[in-house]
Amino acid sequence: MRYRQLGDSDLTVSEISLGSWLTYGVGVETATARACLDRAFELGVNFVDTANVYGRGAAETFLGDALAGRDRSSYVLATKLFFPMSDEDRGLSAAQVAKQIDGSLERLRTNYVDLYQCHRYDSETPLEETMEALTEVVRQGKARYLGFSEWSSAQIQAALAIPGVARFVSSQPQYSILRRKIEPEVIPLCEANGISQIVWSPLAQGVLTGKYRSRDDLPSDSRAVSEQMGWAIDEFLRDEVLAAVQRLRPIADGLGITMSQLALAWVLRQQNVASAIAGASRPEQVDDNAVASGIELDEATLEAIDEAVAGVVER
Repeated sequence: MRYRQLGDSDLTVSEISLGSWLTYGVGVETATARACLDRAFELGVNFVDTANVYGRGAAETFLGDALAGRDRSSYVLATKLFFPMSDEDRGLSAAQVAKQIDGSLERLRTNYVDLYQCHRYDSETPLEETMEALTEVVRQGKARYLGFSEWSSAQIQAALAIPGVARFVSSQPQYSILRRKIEPEVIPLCEANGISQIVWSPLAQGVLTGKYRSRDDLPSDSRAVSEQMGWAIDEFLRDEVLAAVQRLRPIADGLGITMSQLALAWVLRQQNVASAIAGASRPEQVDDNAVASGIELDEATLEAIDEAVAGVVER
């Protein structure tokens, strides 16, 4: 496993990190989830990402139990706030920031998180209020660093312009071979301001593993047919997308790697990407993903990938 510095922080994170969206505490049995987490640590993964809203606290509770007894300094723990935890609890107001960090810390059974992230931008709360509240969380030692997820370049720039507040060190966007919207503006802005990308869905909800060949023939053990997880993959289950993904198969085969490893290596080719968040519902998926760290793709391979998916990439 290779490691990269997270923005202008002193955190060093594994190139492959373990995510918990739609899986731990919700879609994956506890024993299997623990096996995935244990295997990740064995393979050198040191970065675990979650959010308060995943399972309405269930993912954080699972991680709090599963991480108990581990040396707290041996892993980097990130969580988020914004989405509704109840009818009243949502957003990035000062009151919510103060309330949600305490709830997360209680469920995670820790005194601090390494990274506290705004899960989305809150257009109903003044940005100054949010940034001042987050800065207070850092001052109190409840979070070491701050990040955001799916913010536009204009929103990022506005936060950077506020004086006297803690600086963001991470951005968590969706980024993959099939979705490249952050390349024109977000990545250059973040590079110039000490902010790294921690990308989610680098496997396009599993579509880039190549296991989905047709909407009419979905694997019975896949998230595509899962009641808890299936809704998130729909945007990628289009015939033209599935056909394009199959054109990636000979590229991966020629390199002697799996489709998953090709997709993860592709996002890691971008130096502003500190880590690729990959979920896993089985320990063997953790093994497969971890191998992607250190795989380098040459220009000919990158060009072949672009040609294979031309016409279906979201930019």
